[in-house]
Amino acid sequence: MRHIRRIVRSLLCEWELEPLTFAVELGVSELVTNVVRHVPDRRCRVVVARQAAGVRAEVSDGFAALPRLETGVGEESEGGRGLALLDAVVDKWGVSPGADGKTVWFECHGGPAPCDGGLSR
Repeated sequence: MRHIRRIVRSLLCEWELEPLTFAVELGVSELVTNVVRHVPDRRCRVVVARQAAGVRAEVSDGFAALPRLETGVGEESEGGRGLALLDAVVDKWGVSPGADGKTVWFECHGGPAPCDGGLSR
């Protein structure tokens, strides 16, 4: 997962969208974690694309079961919070069913900002 976050951080820095780093890294990490936990073959495709208003990320897999936003997750529960967390940090998200699985996507909006090249991390 560390490599995926590093790639996301690098893209956002290159695009001068560093203020979106936390939300996009967290969103992609949560969606890939869902694939690892719930998709039998654990395979997915991750796309992070620059848009005029920010970033769109997509995680596609070959498993038709649609994720659902859990409500009433207990304090002791080790799972069930990923989509609620995603919902809290991104501007919008959704699920697009496909013939061979699904794509879970999200968008984060924001403008360019100076990038320090990752030196402060």
